Amino acid sequence: MEITGNLVDAAKAIGAGLAMIGVIGPGIGIGVLVQGALSAIGRNPDASGQITTNMILGIAFAEAVAIYALVVSLIILFVL
Repeated sequence: MEITGNLVDAAKAIGAGLAMIGVIGPGIGIGVLVQGALSAIGRNPDASGQITTNMILGIAFAEAVAIYALVVSLIILFVL
């Protein structure tokens, strides 16, 4: 009976780790977004306010996906 409990715990850990793969995409996306924004500000410094506002909005949307992956991982670990 103890072996079954260990297998369930191992499966939960593996599932939580796989759920956290969803953090890779937003991390890369945020890096590309900031790179593009800095490049645009370098070409047109007068538009830096509008570019920065749009960049922060894009970062917030990308970060939401990472937070969803974290929530799914925590649910797998502690609720299921």
